[in-house]
Amino acid sequence: MRDLITAITMATSLLAWAEVSFEKEIRPLLEDYCFDCHADGSSKGDFSMDHYQDLSAHLQDVDHWLAVWRNVRAQIMPPPKKDQLQSDEVRQLLSWIETQVFRLDPNNPDPGRVTIRRLNRMEYHYTISDLLGVDYQTWDKFPADDTGYGFDTIGDVLSISPLHMEKYVEAAAEIVNLALPQDAATRIPIRIVQGSLFRSPDKTIASSSDLLPLKAAQGVLANVNAPARGSYEIHLDYAVKGASEASDQSAYLEVSIRGKKVAERAIGWDQRQRIRLSGQSVLLKGENQIEVKIIPKDPPAEGQSEQYVELQQVELKGPMDGSYQEYPKGYRMIMVDGPAPEDMRAREIYAAKIMKSFVSRAYRRPLDQGTISRLVQMVMEEDRSPGKTFEDGIKLAMTAVLASPRFLFRAEIQPEPNNKGTTVLLDEFALASRLSFFLWSSVPDDELLSLAYQKKLRENLRAQIDRMLADPKSQRFVKSFVGQWLQARDVETKAIDARKIAGLNDQGQADRLMNNQVRRDMRLETEKFFEFILKNDRPAEELISARYSFLNERLGEFYGIKGVQGDDHRLVDLHEHPERGGLLTQGTFLIVTSNPTRTSPVKRGLFVLDNLLGTPAPPAPPGIPELEEVAHQQGKPLTIREMMVIHRQKPLCASCHQRMDPIGLGLENFNAIGQYRTTDQGEPIDTGGQLISGERFTDVATLKTILANERRDDFYRCLSEKLLTYATGRGTEYFDAVTIHQLVERLKANGGLLKELVVGVIESAPFQKRRGG
Repeated sequence: MRDLITAITMATSLLAWAEVSFEKEIRPLLEDYCFDCHADGSSKGDFSMDHYQDLSAHLQDVDHWLAVWRNVRAQIMPPPKKDQLQSDEVRQLLSWIETQVFRLDPNNPDPGRVTIRRLNRMEYHYTISDLLGVDYQTWDKFPADDTGYGFDTIGDVLSISPLHMEKYVEAAAEIVNLALPQDAATRIPIRIVQGSLFRSPDKTIASSSDLLPLKAAQGVLANVNAPARGSYEIHLDYAVKGASEASDQSAYLEVSIRGKKVAERAIGWDQRQRIRLSGQSVLLKGENQIEVKIIPKDPPAEGQSEQYVELQQVELKGPMDGSYQEYPKGYRMIMVDGPAPEDMRAREIYAAKIMKSFVSRAYRRPLDQGTISRLVQMVMEEDRSPGKTFEDGIKLAMTAVLASPRFLFRAEIQPEPNNKGTTVLLDEFALASRLSFFLWSSVPDDELLSLAYQKKLRENLRAQIDRMLADPKSQRFVKSFVGQWLQARDVETKAIDARKIAGLNDQGQADRLMNNQVRRDMRLETEKFFEFILKNDRPAEELISARYSFLNERLGEFYGIKGVQGDDHRLVDLHEHPERGGLLTQGTFLIVTSNPTRTSPVKRGLFVLDNLLGTPAPPAPPGIPELEEVAHQQGKPLTIREMMVIHRQKPLCASCHQRMDPIGLGLENFNAIGQYRTTDQGEPIDTGGQLISGERFTDVATLKTILANERRDDFYRCLSEKLLTYATGRGTEYFDAVTIHQLVERLKANGGLLKELVVGVIESAPFQKRRGG
């Protein structure tokens, strides 16, 4: 009873203090900046700030103050034409709302609620690869994943449908048959050489050359180790890309082993996604060199697109006489001690060993004895059935595992399910799972599970983060996070009319300028750029301000940067090219924020506000005409800036465009495919402007400086929110303000190092804890 009285007394005191501080500190700010539109009988946007009977109840109206907090933080309010809050006044107002209304406790951040969610397609793919060595193409087999808050890791959208369940059951059976094929014990060895491993012979440095233009006579090389001398089947899988419509261009495709031709074919326009060219050759034991060569035949007709061959893989199977055999990779990963023993009791013990090893990793935690016993029983019953084998029993049990909710869903054991008011630490197995899916998009490995079993993962957390980021599997995180946050993965499929944008008359010229090779180069530039900053102790603001990038010869020529050689991306200093450097000048950003035939200052400005500054603009009102209509009404060609000036004259458009347009117009020196230019419609391009917060800039270089320096805290906050959202599988809420503030302060205290932000997210309350209940 005494505790209850004390709690009531404290709550009453806090509320009384909130009322005093509101009248003394906050109400004067609202009167100066808000009341003209939202008080004294005015309620623009159907929002009033003085329409309440009871001040105490008003200060407990979280929904009301949440709207104020969001709009002030995003700089939506006050409107641009009104007097603006000073930066210290913004901090004062937001801090008051967070402490007095939201009641946020910096010493005990709310970890929030995460919905139980299934594995997305990428996580399923990498999990199967890591568990069984099977390359299962989930993007061809499963429905596309929904996204929320810009990411496909969000629990609220990763629900499961009857179609998903049907596909999962089918996939489970298909995967175990690929891992343990019927003839596994007598299988002729197969070696796969991925197309990305082929290299140009005339380069002094190793250069990936899996894209071969039909117009150029060239060959690329790769080495493969044959397990024994003998006759081998050779299968080259490839596709012809580059022309969406029929082309007269053709060439000969030739495969040679150790200098001897194995197979040859005339190739041309072909829309199949995978084509196979096969032959036979004698290989020596040890290293053998494969060459794939293009010999040009007919050029494309005028206006037709250039084509190229995409090398997918070379498969070598042999020796075909069966003189050498080995177990496939999946077999070795599952049947850890080789074939099953003859004795039935020994077989049962072996089945238990396999199930414990496989299922504890598949389920991401140790198994209870009952589950193991049921799975072993399933194995042995199948093994004893007429015409069945021990391997058939293992496959049956594994199929059940892969179709189980404990595999398909990322669920966490709740230690206090009936205590909604508490916050609890995740157990170490759940932490290992969160950590692994965050950085590797897959299940924890043996080292993580071993530390979790010993309850030593938390005390070794930093060392494990370092190990995981150094592992090649961390490239999955880079590709997924960068691909979604910066939309880098969209650059390869974005619809663009390069011929119109570049002012070319010939479609073939346009395809030579802008093709799938260049698009892929752009994506890799952004991924390698982010990875370098993450893994080399560079500050996060260099994502905006860097005077370097990762280019290869093809992309360097596209950007107009000379001296870059080879097909591999490498670090290139850009101090002599002040117009380049940082995300805002990379082709990925410039293309995905453009329209198919022209630039879009609105899309570019909105992207920066939403993804770099965390101050998104509200959706556009309905019925707003396109810029082309504006130009048509004027009866003459207009520059983008001239069209935007006319567009902003509409009252409905002005307030938001004053925030977006200066940023987008500051990037107008880059056309819709990311090439630098100085004129538009024959007129010099004016890239000067002023941000809504008052900073002035003259060009993209000074704009980047402002974003990376004066607006650095906004960038830190936005990046922290994006990374926390991706890592935890939920959108950030108002109660996350404490965690976001801690992450920003951590960045500032550690020189802005991007890696420190990743570590900070992993060590944060939303990642380490969960709500009770």
